[in-house]
Amino acid sequence: MTSIVPVWIDDPTNAAILAESEDRLAGFQLDPFGEIAQRSSLDVATVLERIVAMLRSGTIRRVRQTLMATNLAAGALCAWEVPAERLSAAFDWLFNEDPFSGHVVIRTTDAATPGSNYRLWTTLKVPQGFSIDKHAAFLARTIGAGAYRLMPAHRLFALGVGHIRRRGLEPGARAEEPAEVIVPEVVELSPLEWRVLTAIKREFAADEIVRDVWRARAAEAGVALDEFERIGQDLNRRGVIGRFSTFLEHVKPNANAGGKSVTRYNALFHWKVAPGRELDAGREIGRHYIMTHAYWREGGPEFRGVNIMGVAHGTEKEAVLAHKAAIDEHLREAGIDFDYTNVFWGGRSEIKPSEIAPQAYRDFCARFGLDPEAMR
Repeated sequence: MTSIVPVWIDDPTNAAILAESEDRLAGFQLDPFGEIAQRSSLDVATVLERIVAMLRSGTIRRVRQTLMATNLAAGALCAWEVPAERLSAAFDWLFNEDPFSGHVVIRTTDAATPGSNYRLWTTLKVPQGFSIDKHAAFLARTIGAGAYRLMPAHRLFALGVGHIRRRGLEPGARAEEPAEVIVPEVVELSPLEWRVLTAIKREFAADEIVRDVWRARAAEAGVALDEFERIGQDLNRRGVIGRFSTFLEHVKPNANAGGKSVTRYNALFHWKVAPGRELDAGREIGRHYIMTHAYWREGGPEFRGVNIMGVAHGTEKEAVLAHKAAIDEHLREAGIDFDYTNVFWGGRSEIKPSEIAPQAYRDFCARFGLDPEAMR
């Protein structure tokens, strides 16, 4: 009789794996599944079996080596003002047709506030050599947006979605030291490096999850395994590689995973701090464990001049707001005042990795009748 492999997140073995595999394997991992096994005190065979089972069931949404895309392509958070009757169609088009739009989220506020008419939010990255402004203008015409705001990240303070390890956090829980500051700096790559990077970043199908995980990808890139790994390590040193991650399906309930959602509330926090205090505020906000993202972005007059933003998730709205209140109190205690703050709640959402390969942009232009030279 064949035993059934548990695929729900509350299974102790799965929880131990996910606590490490979601966002704690920084850099280019030569032996990612071996590293997960070591950190979770499990054998590699069990780790491989469980990750494959969770991926096939839908508990895990994707497995991939992530990139520091802010160092590979011009990127921004974009808020779109779209008429209500076109909102759903605009969401579908950006998610299904634009490979450069990653997170696509419909957001609301608890009351009418500055920017609350900007319901559609996306991340946008345009490959090197092409204009993010021209691409956004094309998207606006296509989806019927009346206005939009591009908000590139000047600095990043937190970046890592680990839902399992964040469960049960007390409001105000934070690191002993302020967060490090990450400076986005675009790195130019050779054609060979792009070829290797393209193979590295492609997500893994269930049958590709094996201990010797990079051998087939090296063959795909047309290089020897040792050369593939050397280039991957060099790209890591140059700040191009992010984490090796197993991404959970964190919003949609999954019947095979016990019918549970990993999280129910996705909150985008806004703060307006005094000019000159952005780094101080970002480092204090980013040190709070609840924050999956924190960055310095300029919201402009559309969003009442907010300049620090961050994302937190939770299963209860009151708990998310309690974390926000604790961060607010900590900022004031640290002598960092703010004269405006808000919460934009996520509703319908879809997530996919943003494409960042230059050839992908040329292919996109050909598909939609755009002159790639005119989009530079």
